[in-house]
Amino acid sequence: MNTTPPDWNAYLAQMESVLGVELDDARRAELQLQFSRIASMAAPLMALPLDDRQEIAGVYKA
Repeated sequence: MNTTPPDWNAYLAQMESVLGVELDDARRAELQLQFSRIASMAAPLMALPLDDRQEIAGVYKA
């Protein structure tokens, strides 16, 4: 399991470029805070070991 914390600065910069939006420093800082909170809440679930025979969820394709 990867224990390196995500680089939210790089992620947000990439998303700004891909989506063609420009965030001001206050919005960028708030998004970084929210992403960090979400990652903290998801960490215990992501660390839950799954049985090798556990089926994965299907992926919807339109």
